[in-house]
Formats: sequence, C-alpha cells, structure tokens
Amino acid sequence: MFSFCSDPSVLDGWRWFACYLTNGKHLTAYLSFGTVMALLAITAPTALLFGFGGAVAARSSFGPLRWFGKGYTSIVRGVPDIVFFLFFVIALDQGFEWLRHQALCPDWTDPIRQGNDFIVCPEAKLPQSSAPQWVHELYGFFLAVLTFAIVFGAFASNVLFGAMAAVPQAQLETAAAYGMTPRQTFRRILVPQMWVYALPGLSNLWMILVKATPLLFLLGVEDIVYWARELGGTKGSVFAYPHPDWRIWYFTALLVFYLGLTSVSERVLARLQRRLSHGQATAAGESQRREVVA
Repeated sequence: MFSFCSDPSVLDGWRWFACYLTNGKHLTAYLSFGTVMALLAITAPTALLFGFGGAVAARSSFGPLRWFGKGYTSIVRGVPDIVFFLFFVIALDQGFEWLRHQALCPDWTDPIRQGNDFIVCPEAKLPQSSAPQWVHELYGFFLAVLTFAIVFGAFASNVLFGAMAAVPQAQLETAAAYGMTPRQTFRRILVPQMWVYALPGLSNLWMILVKATPLLFLLGVEDIVYWARELGGTKGSVFAYPHPDWRIWYFTALLVFYLGLTSVSERVLARLQRRLSHGQATAAGESQRREVVA
C-alpha cells in the first residue's frame, strides 16, 4: 500500500508494521469482519422469520401443522449445534445437488451413492467447477446463513411461542367482544403485544448468535477466527514479513471486537426494551409510569 513497502527486508520499526498490517492477506482479513457482520445482519431476521413461522405453526388448530411446528422446535433444539454445523451443511449441499440431478439429468443410470462418495452429473454440481472463486465463497456463505437460521430459528420459535402465550387472555377476549375475527385479533392484538414479552429471550438469543459466529470456521468460511490463526502463527524467513507466534495478539483483538459488539448490542436492546415497555401492563411499564408520576 505504501511506496516504501517494496523491499520489506530493509524496513524496521513503524514502517515494518505499517507494511505488515496493510499487506494483501491483512486486507483480506479486515474484510472478514464484514463477513461476520453480514452473517449477523442476514441471519438474525431470517432466524426470526423461521421462529415466527414455527411459533404460529405450533399454535395452529390444524393438527399436522401444529405437530410440524412443535417437532421443528423440539428436534433442532435437542440436537447439539456442532452436529448441525458439521453434518447438516453437507446434507443440505447434497440435497440441493440431488434435486438438480433429478431435474437436469433424468437419463443418468449410475448410482449416486457409490460407497462413501456422492456423485451427481456435472450439470448438477453446486457451484459449477468452472465458476469463479467468489461464487464458491458466496455459496458457502449461503449455506452457513441457512444453517444458522434453521438452528437459531428453532430457539426463536420457542421464545415467540411463550411470548404469545404471555399476552393477557383478557385482551384477546376483549378483541373478540368488539367483533374482531381470530385473524384480526392475531394481527392487531397478539403480535404487537407479544414483542415486549419476547424481547428478553430474543436478546439472549442475539448474544448467543454473536458468540456462535466463530463456527463459520467449521463451515469452511474464511472468517476472523481463521485469519487470526493464519496470520498470527509463526512465520519464518521464507515469508516477506517473518515473525514469531503472535496469535495471542490477534485473538486479543478478536476479544476486543466481540466485547465491543456485545456492549453496543446491550445498549441498543435496553433502549428497545424500554420503548416496547412504554404503556404496557408489565413490571417495566409500571416502573416507567412511576417515574412519570414522581
């Protein structure tokens, strides 16, 4: 990046560090922070959507839909996360390729399962071997987002189901007395009121999601944990910037990053909780009323 970085062997002091911290690998590592933030920005609303669908299904009066909603929540919550992140992604990838294989290669006669190998026709591979590198990385990121959303959506479903049950029954009965249909009651009364009860559980779920982002490393995505280990490891004289084992400094930087993200999250969630509690018949709402009276 700097003109004096052309010959690292003659550098020392701050010039050496300036060149070291702005070389190509470090610039790529800095972009990996954006990967983590993108994962959180996409996964959080997607998981909430999965959770809302699961909670609504679990409350349904239609038996099969109710069983599906409760089964989704129970099964995913009962399986260790590491199982999903290590094996579910492989199954998901093979499932997509199998569907494409059935649609694109109907004349294929060889078995797809050949021992431990999963072999589909070249047209069905995801992504195509001729695709550029960014396509492979984007596909891996998509699988990671979908896996995170399914796992955390199950926990969100349980939280939202409890929040819906916590809305005072009297309010729902009042809505029915005013002539609202069950769908109107659900949309206008139940859903707006449930968020104040759901937010504490969703706040904890958000914090767990933040702490779970290093699992991207297990999914083959080059995230900040991958680069901290890669860049911090010992580099010998064959490298342009040799140095001893500096992983402690890189992982300390990750510690600061995650603590800062957690601190900002807590402040935002506290303000959101206070806003949602305004005028509600909850302990937080009653506390706000007392502050106004005082």
